Amino acid sequence: MNLFLTADAAAGAGTGSASMLVMLVLMFAVFYFFFIRPENKKKKTVEAMRSSLSVGDEITTIGAMTGKIVQVTEDTVTFETGEDRVRIQIKKWGVSTTAKMEAAEAEARNAKSRGRK
Repeated sequence: MNLFLTADAAAGAGTGSASMLVMLVLMFAVFYFFFIRPENKKKKTVEAMRSSLSVGDEITTIGAMTGKIVQVTEDTVTFETGEDRVRIQIKKWGVSTTAKMEAAEAEARNAKSRGRK
């Protein structure tokens, strides 16, 4: 009698392991599609924006300073702030957004909100 219970328990344990494996795979898929993939897409768009910076672009830095680009090198950006024309040089990774990027995001949000109505 005990032998049959052990065999049934072993068969059930195999099924439990398979369902546990399926659940782990599903959890990884959910994390990938909801967290990892969108973050990678955002990193790619920010890198593309930083590599396409040009003279005359309006930028905002990660420190919330805004200005117009006056010089771009391989890894630095020089921009002027406001009326006093102070020039500040920063690394490209310090650029948060550009005016073009902000306008495109606002347009996408507006289009999305118009689609809901």
